[in-house]
Parts: sequence; structure tokens; C-alpha cells
Amino acid sequence: MHPNDRSRLTFMMRYAARHPERIVPDARRLARDAVLRLRHRDHVSYYRAVMRSDAARGDERAVGSHTRESWLKMGQMQFDYLVSHGLEPGMRMLEIGCGNLRAGRPFIEHLDAGGYYGIDISPDILLAAQRTLAEAGLQHKLPHLTLVQDLKLEFLPTGYFDVVHAHSVFSHSPIEVIDECLAHVGRVMKPGGFFDFTFDRTAGAEHHVLREDFYYRTETLVALAGRHGLTGQFMKDWEDLSHPQSRLRVTRLDGLRYIAIAESDGRTVSWRRPTGVQGCRRSKGWQRTRRRR
Repeated sequence: MHPNDRSRLTFMMRYAARHPERIVPDARRLARDAVLRLRHRDHVSYYRAVMRSDAARGDERAVGSHTRESWLKMGQMQFDYLVSHGLEPGMRMLEIGCGNLRAGRPFIEHLDAGGYYGIDISPDILLAAQRTLAEAGLQHKLPHLTLVQDLKLEFLPTGYFDVVHAHSVFSHSPIEVIDECLAHVGRVMKPGGFFDFTFDRTAGAEHHVLREDFYYRTETLVALAGRHGLTGQFMKDWEDLSHPQSRLRVTRLDGLRYIAIAESDGRTVSWRRPTGVQGCRRSKGWQRTRRRR
């Protein structure tokens, strides 16, 4: 058994010994999980209840930030990263799990009016998103904020979005929810567009803690994307930012110039031209990643 399997009792005991201040909060999470498991059998209903509980403790805490400063810093990190990867004002962006606009606030400010679409499963967090929008004075940017029950994206137009983004969504999702999203997200992406998402990465056995935190191997998610006509690229430069989660980028095969297949260690990357796609060439990002191998 991998030593970093957080679902194992031995790991929990070691963690409690190193972080005694976490014993009471984690015990509360365990008790909440037991109650919500009984009340909500499907994952969306379960996690919607988790968000309701967290939102009652404060808007920032509902998205994992303990202070206003950390909330702002994390949103800015996500924004800066996508802008450095080509997010331009005239593009259209879909944010899955937009929360209370931690990153959505700078995205909305950056994009042209109507260019931002945010979806979330939690009505409580979307009410908080409306408050964020008003406080930032961004009403004139006309963002779309929509409550959803699943990730089939059926209400969205085909080939519409340049960028799709999901931060700290798949880290809280069982594999069937991720599979549903990957089965449908390619339809709403433009050729040449991309979908970035973060996830909790493990090099050992895949596992979850309660029904809130899920840990996956990189190759599992790359293979899952491949079954839906998408290719996955491990984003090594995101790791350089020292964020606790890892990041994958998936792209439609008809929009590719190259294919990147990442191994489970997140460092070894193999590249090949996609079958049937002409004019493939190396990009600056390719050269940068190759030097870091």
C-alpha cells in the first residue's frame, strides 16, 4: 500500500500526530459526512449539501480559502496562469464549478461583456457569486451564472468556448462525474480550444477520503479523456507555482498540433503527431517542457 494513501488509518494517525490542531475540524467533517451519506445517495446532492454547510460558515471558506487575502491570491493565480497561456478579452470562457467567483471575478473583468459563463451545482454558492459580482461593480460585463444538476452541458451551444476551466472540481468528484464531463465537454469547445482542470494526484493507489476528496493517477484521467476523443497534457509549469493540486489540459483531436501523454510521475512526457492531423509542429511550450525533462 502506498504510504500516501490518505484513506488508510495509519496515514490518518500519522497526520493527526503531526497536526493536532486538525483533529477537531476533521472529526467534524467525519461526522458531517456520516449524516450526509444517509440523507443523500447521489454525489451531486451530497456535495451540494456540503457546499451549503461550508457556505454557512463564510463565502471564502465555501471555496477552501480561510481568509479574504488567500481567496484573492488563489483567484489571481488562476487568472494569471490562463492569461499567460493565451486567454484574451475577446474569447469566450466556461468555468465549471465557478463558486463565488474567486477566479471568476478577474476573468469577468478581463473578458468582453458576455464572454464569461459560470456554472455550479450549489445555489448557495451562486448567491455568493452574485454578491461578489455586485461588490466588484462588474454588472456591466453581463456574466452568465447558471445552476446545474450534472455536467452534460446540454444547454450550451456546440463549438462555442475557447477556454473551459475547472479548478478544485475533479478533486471532489468520483470518476463517473469526471467521465460525464469529459464525454460532453468536447462538444462545446471550439476547434483549437482547451479544457484545463486541476486534480489531486497520486502515484500510488487511487483512493478517496470521505466522499469529499478524490485522488487520481495522471494516466487514468489521460486515458479517460482519450476514450472521448480528447488528448491530455500534464501542465508542468503549473507545478512550478507550488499549488497542492496538479493540472491537466485536454484538447479536441481536431484542434491539435501535437499530442502529449504524461506518465504518472508527472515528469515523463512522450509526444507524437496526432493521426490524420496535418501541419503539426513544435510550439514554444513544447520546447520549454522538453528542456525540463
